[in-house]
Amino acid sequence: MTGDGQTYTNPVLNADWSDPDVVRVGDDFYLTASSFGRVPGLPLLHSRDLVDWTLVGHALERLEPEERFTAPRHDRGVWAPSLRHHDDRFWIFWGDPDQGIFQINAPEIRGPWSRPHLVKEGRGLIDPCPLWDDETGEAYLVHAWAKSRAGVNNRLTGHRMHPDGSSLLDAGKVIVDGDRIPGWFTLEGPKLHRHDGWFWILAAAGGVATGWQGAFRSRGFFGPYEERIVLEQKDTDVNGPHQGGWVRTRDGEDWFLHFQQRGAYGRVVHLQPMRWDADCWPLIGDAGAPVAVHRRPALPAQPPAAPATDDDFPGGRFGRQWQWTANPGAGWATQHSGDGLRLACVRSGDAHDLRRLPHVLTQRLPGEPCAVEVELHLDGAGPGARAGLAVLGDAFGWIGLECGPGGGVRLVHRFAETTADRERDAGPARPAPEGRARLRIDIGAGARCRFSYDVGAGLVPSGPVFAATPWRWVGALLGLFAAAPEGPGAAGAATFTHFRVTSC
Repeated sequence: MTGDGQTYTNPVLNADWSDPDVVRVGDDFYLTASSFGRVPGLPLLHSRDLVDWTLVGHALERLEPEERFTAPRHDRGVWAPSLRHHDDRFWIFWGDPDQGIFQINAPEIRGPWSRPHLVKEGRGLIDPCPLWDDETGEAYLVHAWAKSRAGVNNRLTGHRMHPDGSSLLDAGKVIVDGDRIPGWFTLEGPKLHRHDGWFWILAAAGGVATGWQGAFRSRGFFGPYEERIVLEQKDTDVNGPHQGGWVRTRDGEDWFLHFQQRGAYGRVVHLQPMRWDADCWPLIGDAGAPVAVHRRPALPAQPPAAPATDDDFPGGRFGRQWQWTANPGAGWATQHSGDGLRLACVRSGDAHDLRRLPHVLTQRLPGEPCAVEVELHLDGAGPGARAGLAVLGDAFGWIGLECGPGGGVRLVHRFAETTADRERDAGPARPAPEGRARLRIDIGAGARCRFSYDVGAGLVPSGPVFAATPWRWVGALLGLFAAAPEGPGAAGAATFTHFRVTSC
């Protein structure tokens, strides 16, 4: 969110851009974030002022190995990437908690990006960050651990790395043990830097909802390291401010981008000023507390910008903001000569549980009150085929059209309020003449969602208020889908047009 032209207001990215990392190349800043099990993965954002960001693409076309991600794995896949620029190439390292540490690279931010390369195999290896030391010519890598897979956490392991980023040169050594620091737990998200003759690790601890940002420094990569807390909530309303990236402008200003966990909205991104004290320790925010409003970076003024949300689906193509909930299959979306997103009603045994469908097209839930609208036409559908607009998390709710047993199309509204809950009707089905409807969700404070529809007589409220919920590590998502129960014959298709998100 931008301010008055002289200041900015946090969060600067008010949606779920989890675990951000940032790099400057020339006058341009680039940011990536966790994408977990959604495809395409590794979003790439661009800014010239650190406040206004646009989504310019994704670095990961499909999750690998592909057979592991044919069904949704919402809390797995790409965790906490690090973005770097070295040897005239962009590099992204990330941890897949079930496979190990991967790396891809490209000559330009828009690619072409290399195929994922497994740098270190193993369960529980997460949050990797490389460093190429210009002073010595050596390369290093640090990573954290996921206790759910490895049985240990709260420690950082360091390695020497081959300069081409292809492999690690040793078995690794624990270089920071959080168990030896009183009061520290869940040490993770390390970002490795070289500055003023020190090796620096900026790392988070204390958990995503209540934690803090730590800084560690040592004259040698393998330690010993001394530590300080450099950013914490204090008396602000920014809970758990930590895990992000430090970047320096061309003129030498230092800034830090980090996330704040906000329940169904996921992990929104804040921008903090950063300076150095007399003992060469970083001071982030206002004396270690997050700022809500601050002077903008001393960078050329830019037009206000934010990642896109609206979409007219020209030629049947969807914008960069959309991601599937698993690796997509052939024929799920069809390009054509007109406007509108045409989704096939893919047959599935899980058609009544949106959490299990890989063919749901999603984008992030906005972090502020808004209204979401889309127009839908269900065409040539067989009995049980359905399509609609959804809010998707551990619980889900959707409103849309369904082909009844007699062939007529009706307006339906359904939800499941818990992970164990089966889909239920939120109200009676209603006729939808010509198989068309305008669908709307008004999302208020606390991600409380009110559904409504228009089948020709104006907007009509539908069902009770639905409270959106996150996934385990992921904020709630807005989704468009078309599905059908298993059976023979063509299931039909759905066409979505005029997708709009309007701030309230």
